[in-house]
Amino acid sequence: MHHLYSSLFKRPFLWFVILLAFLCTGQPKAIGQTNTKGIDFFSGVDFNFRDINYKTQYEFLIRLSPGFKWSFGDHWQISGQVFIPIVNQYGNSYKYVHLNIFDLSKELRLGSLYLKASAGLFSSSRYGLDLKAFLPLCDWFAFEGQAGVIGSVYMTPYWEIVAPNRFVGTIGGDFYLPRWNTQFRGTIGKYIYNDFGFEMEIMRHFNHATASIYGRWNNYDKFDAGFRFVIALPPYQRKHRMVNFRPASNFRISYTVMYHQYTNRMYRTDPEENERDGWFSRDFLQWGSHTMEPDFRIIEMNKKAKGDKE
Repeated sequence: MHHLYSSLFKRPFLWFVILLAFLCTGQPKAIGQTNTKGIDFFSGVDFNFRDINYKTQYEFLIRLSPGFKWSFGDHWQISGQVFIPIVNQYGNSYKYVHLNIFDLSKELRLGSLYLKASAGLFSSSRYGLDLKAFLPLCDWFAFEGQAGVIGSVYMTPYWEIVAPNRFVGTIGGDFYLPRWNTQFRGTIGKYIYNDFGFEMEIMRHFNHATASIYGRWNNYDKFDAGFRFVIALPPYQRKHRMVNFRPASNFRISYTVMYHQYTNRMYRTDPEENERDGWFSRDFLQWGSHTMEPDFRIIEMNKKAKGDKE
């Protein structure tokens, strides 16, 4: 049954991507510019809690998450992130410092179709190849898709690597209402623990923050629901040099009514990836929340600018 489902899932997804490529006609309102070269070092906090133990009401896992992004032009990027445990009530496997993400990615555009390809180590102890696609048909509707060929790699307490032998992916659509800065997102997919299902989410974008509620279903644990918050962190005006040190761009927290650790799970390919910003750089894709006032304004710093006083 597993092989039959995988085959049935792969073919529609591949035909879907091919169809999107043939639909790539016309130009969106804004064309992405080349991203600024430089290396950003940043750090945030990975905050987790759960209520599944009768003896303890809440268990916490709090980790520092230092990382970096090296952008070397034309939307090529190398990124990495490390988890450093500070408070651990989740068990021995979470007490070790380990590498969470280390990969190479490239954003590109074919007509109206936006693509992001990534290769390397992803979050959730996965590695392999990943392709994300986004096709805006108008200001308020877009298709999206993601496909990956992945294996697993566990670094704690010892190394264990499984060859890339699993196909995962999602297909969905997004509605965006500019007047209310509200986004509706629905996807169906096959996830990293071999379950399949769907998820619906309603997001309300505010100045420097996004709040959402979601519901989802999968073939193992059936229905679940919850909410999310994504908050862009200050300072909102940043100076840009070739080497930059800053806080993480956002703090994200997600709450689910039922604790299902191994269902509806996907990996991240960027340390700062979140539902508010989506998969693509703001300067590259102008759709949805990217059409709002930017969270961060960048001040370019160079020797000439420093010496000139207007």
